[in-house]
Amino acid sequence: MARTTHRGACPLDCPDTCVWQLTVEDGKAVEIRGDADHPFTRGALCGKVNRYLDAVNGPDRLTQPMVRVGPKGAGQIAFRPATWDEALGRVAQGLSASIDRHGPESVLPYYFAGTMGAVQGYTMGQRLFAHLGASRLRTTICTAAAGAALDSLYGGMVGFEPESIVEAKLILLWGANLLSTHLHLWPFVQEAQRRGAYVVAVDPLRTDTAGRCDAHVAPLPGTDGALALGLMRHVVDAGAVDHEWLDAHVDGWPALAERLADWPVERAAAECGLDPAVLRDLGDRIATSRPTAIKVGLGLQRHAGAGQAIRAICALPLVTGDFRYPGGGALCMTSGHFPDSEIDVARPADLPQPSARGINMSRLAAVLTGEADPPVTSLVVFDTNPAATAPDQNRLRTGLLRADLFTVVLEQRWTDTCDYADVVLPATMQPEHLDLVSSYGHHYTALNLPATTAPGEALPNTEIFRRIAAAMGLTHPRLRESDEEIVRQHLAGGPVTFEELTERTWARTTGVPVGSAPFAKGGFPTPTGRARLHDPALRAVGVDPLVGYTPPAEKDTVGLVLIAPAGRFFLNSTFASLPWHEKKMGQPRIHLHPADAAARGLADGAAVKVHNANGSFDAAVAVDETTRPGVAFTFKAYWAKRSPGGNTVNAVTAVRDADLGGAPTFHDIRVEVTAC
Repeated sequence: MARTTHRGACPLDCPDTCVWQLTVEDGKAVEIRGDADHPFTRGALCGKVNRYLDAVNGPDRLTQPMVRVGPKGAGQIAFRPATWDEALGRVAQGLSASIDRHGPESVLPYYFAGTMGAVQGYTMGQRLFAHLGASRLRTTICTAAAGAALDSLYGGMVGFEPESIVEAKLILLWGANLLSTHLHLWPFVQEAQRRGAYVVAVDPLRTDTAGRCDAHVAPLPGTDGALALGLMRHVVDAGAVDHEWLDAHVDGWPALAERLADWPVERAAAECGLDPAVLRDLGDRIATSRPTAIKVGLGLQRHAGAGQAIRAICALPLVTGDFRYPGGGALCMTSGHFPDSEIDVARPADLPQPSARGINMSRLAAVLTGEADPPVTSLVVFDTNPAATAPDQNRLRTGLLRADLFTVVLEQRWTDTCDYADVVLPATMQPEHLDLVSSYGHHYTALNLPATTAPGEALPNTEIFRRIAAAMGLTHPRLRESDEEIVRQHLAGGPVTFEELTERTWARTTGVPVGSAPFAKGGFPTPTGRARLHDPALRAVGVDPLVGYTPPAEKDTVGLVLIAPAGRFFLNSTFASLPWHEKKMGQPRIHLHPADAAARGLADGAAVKVHNANGSFDAAVAVDETTRPGVAFTFKAYWAKRSPGGNTVNAVTAVRDADLGGAPTFHDIRVEVTAC
């Protein structure tokens, strides 16, 4: 039997955006491995994606349209197979009925990063719903606070060139558990260590990454901004401010210097629950180590003061002048370094698009239970699983169960959200369709060509939306364009062509060379080219224009602080139903410090209920010193229907916005833990 090898690109929500090689036999992928020639992948895939073919070839793949014939929430038994014509007819009828009753804004597309591809991820879906005049989704659930903070400070999601981190003498991995969430940056950090760099993990938890660093600083969750201000104050006291670089390339320093007078190390340490000596030691290293690189993770932004925290952290290298040097500065995401044609392609100017309201995706539970006027009466879900991943799970279920809500789900397997659908449409997976994938953790773009045959009647998202448009009688040419045409539009005017990517698979598509210092002479993507420690535009959204600190919303609430980081073998909810991944993760556990477990009379392995006013979920206790006293954690991304008691950690999360971007506050909650 002939075996062929095909390069492709991982589409999942991870900054590494790996290039892989698929071995295919008779139209089926039988082996997957990392591409050794790719500068970031370097021949290795993560523990999740090494078993990606379990998902592609799994017996639970959806292979035909399904329509509901039983009660909502009852699961797959309440559905029967349908032809594409019947299913599309139901979709067209349901969407049209909502528009006729309440107007087009009663339709809400709900999507996120189940695929990060520019084609299958959002382009055709955005075109269809913008043309209808549907409510426009604000995709806030992951990076909104960081994006808004970086826009305010640097003018975009930019930072140091990631491969140049090997040049750093001090590396701060701030809320960044690389071994779970950014694995392919870790070898560059190790190379820096071999060259003499000192690596510090700043994280409330002693993660696998923290355990391999030279030092670990564990602030209370949500106090990162206070820690950054205290460290900046120490830099001032040490006489290590780079005034020459600041004066040339940064606005707002005199005002921030005045604010720092109120943030001595002792105050910052008390706010963070740390010994002042810990701050002084780290402050000394920052003051004397050039270059210093700060890699900022995304989990720390899930607090009420998330935007200010990221502004404060990323202000540190502005004060020390670390952007002067290759390997110096701060980096959260690289997205802003890529040519920005996404909105123009997803919503082209020649496609009629009525004005419409925006809806914050993180507020879905509130939107479906009365917050929206006009009400949302049609919901179209793709590339996400909100029943598992959105806040306030119990209220969300109430909304999804509404008899007057028509729900369509495009999916690859039967998720929690499918249980509440009226129509479920089978979607292809990455080896089966065309896509273009850029990274938010490095500077390469990759083309993914179809290499295998889709199971049954599964179709790409793009083709499903083309068929929905046709079923609704929409005829604009932009709603009929092929996947290849869309890829070419995304690449137009860029440094690489479709033909070149077809041949090479990947290319560096930013203007930032490896080993460079892109902002050594300023040139930030702000109107003036200067970074902004003070941004007057923030007043309009009720945020202090000056870099500062906002404490956690539940700082004074009784109970344990609960955070829910990413686990090593789940990626959001993508793999949470696959047997190998489930076995590696184990059943949900709530990790408690020995002191907190003893105070509650709980032993390791005890069955408990984790609860607050929002709801509860069941778990087993894990007593260890991974976490600090007063802080509990559990891993996110479990499916509710596969969890004890039918709930996940999102049963205790609240619908509450962070200070910037309308971001959610998943980690800004308090809970109690009691024996079942």
